[in-house]
Parts: sequence; structure tokens; C-alpha cells
Amino acid sequence: MQRAGKGKTPRRHGPKKATNTEKDPVGVYCRIRPLGAEDEECCVEMISSSTIQLHAPDGLKANRNGEYKETQYTFKKIFGINTTQLELFEDIAKPLVDDLIDCKNGLLFTYGVTGSGKTFTMTGSPGEGGLLPRSLDMLFNSISSFQAKRFVFKPDEKNGMEIQNQVDALLERQKRDSQQSVPKTPSSRQRADPEFADMISAEEACKSENVDEDCCYSVFVSYVEIYNNYIYDLLEDAPFDPIRPKWLGGGTPVRNNEFIPPQSKILREDQNHNMYVAGCTEVEVKSTEEAFEVFWRGQKKRRTANTQLNRESSRSHSVFTVKLAQAPLDADGDHILQDKNQVNVSQLCLVDLAGSERTSRTRAEGSRLREAGNINQSLMTLRTCMEVLRENQMYGTNKMVPYRDSKVTHLFKNYFDGEGKVRMIVCVNPKADDYEETMLVMRFAEMTQEVEVARPADGPIYVLPAGRRQRNQAFKDELSRRLEERGGHSTSDDPDLLNQLIESLPALPSSEVVDPFDDQTLPRLVEVLEKRRHIRQMISEQFKTKANTLMSMLQQFDNQHNAKETFLHNQQGKLNEKDKMIVTQRTELERLEKKSKMLEYKIDILQKTTDMYEQDKRSLQQELETREQRLQRELSERRRMEQRMHGVVTDTRHKWEKECERRVNAKQLEMQNKLWVKDEKLKQLKAIVTESSSSSGGGGCSTECPEKPARPSREKDRNITQKRSASPSPAPMAPPIHPMHRRSHSAGGEKWVDHKPSSNLDLDTVMQPIIPNAIKVSTPNEKALSKCHKYVLRHQELDSDGEIETKLIKGNVFKTRGGGQAVQFTDIETLTQECPTAPSRKRRSGSAEGPVQRADAENLPPVPSTSSSYGFQKRRKP
Repeated sequence: MQRAGKGKTPRRHGPKKATNTEKDPVGVYCRIRPLGAEDEECCVEMISSSTIQLHAPDGLKANRNGEYKETQYTFKKIFGINTTQLELFEDIAKPLVDDLIDCKNGLLFTYGVTGSGKTFTMTGSPGEGGLLPRSLDMLFNSISSFQAKRFVFKPDEKNGMEIQNQVDALLERQKRDSQQSVPKTPSSRQRADPEFADMISAEEACKSENVDEDCCYSVFVSYVEIYNNYIYDLLEDAPFDPIRPKWLGGGTPVRNNEFIPPQSKILREDQNHNMYVAGCTEVEVKSTEEAFEVFWRGQKKRRTANTQLNRESSRSHSVFTVKLAQAPLDADGDHILQDKNQVNVSQLCLVDLAGSERTSRTRAEGSRLREAGNINQSLMTLRTCMEVLRENQMYGTNKMVPYRDSKVTHLFKNYFDGEGKVRMIVCVNPKADDYEETMLVMRFAEMTQEVEVARPADGPIYVLPAGRRQRNQAFKDELSRRLEERGGHSTSDDPDLLNQLIESLPALPSSEVVDPFDDQTLPRLVEVLEKRRHIRQMISEQFKTKANTLMSMLQQFDNQHNAKETFLHNQQGKLNEKDKMIVTQRTELERLEKKSKMLEYKIDILQKTTDMYEQDKRSLQQELETREQRLQRELSERRRMEQRMHGVVTDTRHKWEKECERRVNAKQLEMQNKLWVKDEKLKQLKAIVTESSSSSGGGGCSTECPEKPARPSREKDRNITQKRSASPSPAPMAPPIHPMHRRSHSAGGEKWVDHKPSSNLDLDTVMQPIIPNAIKVSTPNEKALSKCHKYVLRHQELDSDGEIETKLIKGNVFKTRGGGQAVQFTDIETLTQECPTAPSRKRRSGSAEGPVQRADAENLPPVPSTSSSYGFQKRRKP
């Protein structure tokens, strides 16, 4: 017995990804279903075989207060309302079946809003078979005479395929026959489902011309559904347990409100990085009827529900997978080549997506609402994946495609990465009520056309010679004919048949002897005859070995047959005993059924009462939760408003405090400057009056002249100003001293900031202002002011005679409340220069006023004068 070989997926040799750069766009087709009633408003118009136009309905225009423009969408091909199922299959599904036979994968899915005809397009109805039954019919029509026996190919539960020899396959078939108590026949199947007996007429049958006759084929089908983003196997045999309750312990209804749901399946990745459903049932089928019977068995388990828009709305995405395994025949064309590297597997996925819907229109609630949410979410994930793929291909980005966000996209990840062709059929319902949903579907479908998928590689090329099956079949036919002519006797006496059987033996050389001394012809003839005899002995030994093996197998089968007969006899006796027990239990069962009906009636009454109380309880709880939520919202809104108003009041108060402080300080400085100006004017006026009186009296007053009363002090005004000012008050002024005898304040030991602007000119005078311990700056800054106590500014200007006059404006430096530095000006020294020979009628003064004319001041020497004043403060901005 040979060891079983194992096939691999993908369906071709070499790396998983296609090495070529050739890509094909996703083929998107559009199909328009007929209107339900003739008087319904239509919003879809077919412009051409590839263009469709959408018109906004009149009601939508009135509601939006504006006109909607007609929008046009272009697809690969558009099928109108009169398109037959056969025409749709010829253009879309038939090329995918040809690729399936040619070892290439394919994906075909329908997309659209609910009630647009997706399930009808995929499945069809009696007399109008859809794409799925027609694809199965074409596949089996093409490979019907080249199929391998059952269990020659066997799935390995890891998305691969194992190949078994004839003996192992025979044992598997016997094991299945022994376990199957009542075999199913086509007649019984047809009686069970008569509506699917005439799905496809004989005139519409077709077949592929690309079938390799030197290969053996086997077809495996699987059927799963994706419900609420969970994968369930529709072909899994879940035995019904009548003892287990119909409700779970937590009070949650099970699937379909009927039985405990089966275990959901998970997605896994095989060794070639292809996604598959782990633990999914794969059934080997040998005919179209058998394959469709398996499909219909799973279709009955698929979830459908009645909604406002569709009487039988699909509540899950269904995936029907057709897997074709093929392997070449050996050199004799009799048996399958037992080489695992020669096994190729291709698959065609037919997907019926659930329709997108708006809950406001379907009025879904409860479980229907949850189903609709999961359906829309999975379709949104599909749209997101298409958009990311399109962006990566058009703009050269490398964004991650979110395949794992949904089971639908994760399962078909390999197709979009270049593992086969992808075709999409957009089903459209032209009624006006579906206008907005249809427009969204059209946008997604038109965008999907821009996504490109790598073109799959061609099928494998076998090195064995072609026509092996035909030669082997011709040999068998000829051998059967000769045996019939001989009446089943041995064919060893027939020279023609013997030559036919040993035509592969070495040919006899020429045996003509013309020379008595020829010693080569006879030895050569003897050598050839010895070879032929040796080959004949080997063939005879092989024949005897096979005959012995066959006899042992027949003996083994006889023993198994006898054992089975004995087993059947024993089982028949047990069956009779069980029949008697069944009759007794049937009577007891009838009694219990009557009692059960009575209890069920009581339970129904209690259940209705409980439901009524539960409904009242839920409504009260919802009302309470609503009021609590409203109260919480109001409280939180009130707290937020209080915090907001408190912040606004605080900000406003700070703002106005700063503004008032700024205005008060500005006003105080303004009043101080005005007071300083008035004081200076009074001092100058006093000096003028004193000089005038002394000159008029002959050089001075006599001792008898009474003294002029002193001017009242302005100390009171200064105190008032100090109280109003927010900044530090200036130092009190010292008694007036004659400028000629006053010592300069810059001669002290304090540290000064000597501010000399860069625009000042250097004067070549003998007397120069020299200040020790001074920091010389051209522009005052806060760093220099923080290190000193005194400040002096050198200011130059032209007097009335055109001479340069230098003023030293001095002040004290102090810290402000804001942390900055301020200067309070206290004194001004004026340095002037004049020529003694030049006539001058102007008096030099260090006051802020203009020069006062005096007739007797021409001969006075230049004297530096000093004056005290209140200065303004330099403050840092807050």
C-alpha cells in the first residue's frame, strides 16, 4: 500500500504572489430588476449598455427645496430588466468556471440594497436557474467523464488536499456505506425538492472546451454564512437534543428562537498564507443534482426574516465555495499519478451579500436591528478596504488595508492580493423609494472599478505525453472485443492478439542465413528471443501476483460479507424487540402528550401574564432611566454654566482692575508733569523778578528794604498727589539752592546707568560729564536698570542761537509691583557753550520753557544751571 500524497494550496507552483506586474481591474456589472408595479415611480434609466442614469424623485426635490442633477455611472456592462439568467451567466460566470478548470481562483459576489434581487441573481427560481446552479451544471458537464472515484481525493482539514490510492479509497467507500443506514437516491431527492428539478433546461446546458482529458477531477463544496460577524457552517450536522431546553439559562433566546445555535467557526491561515474557515464541512459531490441538493440543505438553515421592504430578507452573508481538485494520470493512462506535487486545487466562491438597509425604513427593532447594524458595518468595512486599496494603487501610498475589521473582508483577503479574478454584480431596484440608498451603492461600485487585482498565473504544464487516457481506453476496448470474439477463453493461441499485447517487446532481427560461416545472425536471434522470454516471464509473474492479490481481496470481501450478514441477522432480532418496546412506549407517549398539552396551555397563560408585567417593568425602567439621564444632563449643564460664568466674572474683574490701575497711574503722571511745569514757570518768574528788582535798585537792595515774603509751600498738593498715585511717590524736593553753588548729584558714590544715545555728538569742551561707577548703554534695558540705583540721560538739542545744548536728565530707579523697573526723574542739568565776543541777547536757561529775554544779561558768563522736577516712570508692560 502506497503512502497517501498531500496536495497544497495555492493552485499553482511557485511563490504565492504573482511575479508579473500585469493587473486587471475588478469587473463590476450592474443588473436592473423590474418594478413591482407598473404605476410605481422609476428613478433609474439605462442610457447605454455601459451607462446608467439616476433621476431624483419628485418628492425628494420638494423636501430638499432644490433641483437634483441627474447623475450618470459607468460600468463594464449593464443588464436591463429583460435580461435572462442565461445571458447573465454567459457574460459573468462562465469565464470564471473556465478559469476554475484551468487551475485559477475566482470570486463572484452580489451587492445592493435589500430587495434588489441579489438572491434571485445568485440562486434563481424553478425554470430560471441563477448563476450558482448554472455554474455547477457547466462544471459537471465538462468533467463528468473524467471524475475520479470517491475518496481518491480527501481534504486534510488544513486547506489542502490529500490523494489516496485505489485500495484506501475503496476502504473509505465501504466504511461510508456501512455507516449509512438508508442511502439517498436521486429519485428520493427529487421527490423531496421537486421545485428544483427543472432549474436548467437541456437546451441551456453548456460545457467548457479547456478540459485536460489526461487528468482526474473531484469536486468539493462547502457552504457557510456570516451572521453578526460570526461564521457558521450551514452543512454541519447538529443533532437535535429534545432534552435540552429551547432557552438558555440567562433567558436569552437562541438562534431562530428555536434551538441552541451551533458553534461558530474561526478563520485561519494555511502554510501558503491563504485564509480558510477552520473545521468547515467539505462534501464531495459527483453530479449537479447532488451538489444542488447539498446547497439546498444548507440554504434551509440560512437566516432570513420578514421586513417592511422584503418578505424574505437575507440576514446574513452566504458563501458557497466550489473547490476543484485535479491530478494527472500516470504514463499508462490508467491510474492517478501518486505525486503530491502534481495535485492542484482551485476554488470558486459565490457570495450573496446581505442588503444594506436603513432602519428608519425597515422599522427594525430588537434582534432585527442588531442584524441590520452588523450588516451595514461589514459592508462599510468592505467599502473602506476598497478605498484604501484604490488610494495605495493610485497615489503610491502604503496604508494598511483593514481586512481584519470584518469576517467578510478577512476571508477574501487573498483575492484582492492577487489570488484570482474578482467580479461584482450590483443589483439595483429602480423604484423611487430606494433612490438615496441606490445612489450610495452606485458610488461605491464605480469606485471599486478603479481597484486593480494582480492577474493570476497560468495553469501548470505536465511533462507527461498527451493522449494517455485515449490510448489506454482504446487498448481496453480492443481487448474486450477480442475477448468477446474468443468467447472469454485464453488468448495465448491467437497470434494477432498476442502481438497486440506484446507490441512493446523488442523486435525480431532478420534470421536469413546465406553464408554457412555466418556466426552472428543466429546468436543475435537467440539473444533477442532470450530477452523476449525474460520479459514474458516478468509479465507472467506480475499477472500471477495481481491475481493472487485479487483472490485474497475477494476472500476478504467474502469474509466481510458473511460477517455483515451475521451482524444483520442479530440486528434484526434486536430490532423486533425494539418494535415491541416502541409500541409500549408509544402508548405512554400519547398519555404524556395529553398531559403536556394541558401544561403547555397553563404555561402560555403564565407566559402572557409574565410578558405583560415584564413589558410594564421595562417601560417604567426606561422612563426612569430617561428622567435620570435628563436630570443628570441638566445638573451637569448647570455646573458647567456656573463654572463658565464664574470664570467670565473673574476675567472681567481682573481686566477692569488692570484697566483702572492703568488709567489712575496715567492720570497721576499727567498731573505730576503739569505740576512740575507750573513749578518751573514760577521759579523762572521769581528769578526774573528778583534780577529785575536788583538791577533797578542800583545793584541790589539796601538793608532797609523789607524781605519779600516766601511763596507758600506746595507740600499739601504733593501729599494729595501721593495719596492718589498707585506708584511710588517722588522724593520731596530740597530747598532751592542757587545753581552756581549747588554740587552735582552725579558726584556721589551710587551706581549709575549712563544712557547716551548713539545719535549724540562728541563736543570738544573742557568740561565733560564724567560719572564714576556707571554702566554705559545706548539703549536702556531692564537688566542694566536692575543693577543700579540712579539713571541719567544725555540729551542734545539746538538752542535759539544755533548752539548745541546738552541736558543731563537724572532720576532714581525703583522696583514696581509687577516685578519690573521704573525711573522717577528728579533733576535736570543743562550744559551750554557760548562765545564771549559774539553778541547775544538770549538768556540760557535749563527750564522746560523757552528763553526769557533780558537786556542786562549779555555780559554774564555761561553758568550750568540745575532744576528739580518730578519725572515720569518707565514701566514694564503687564
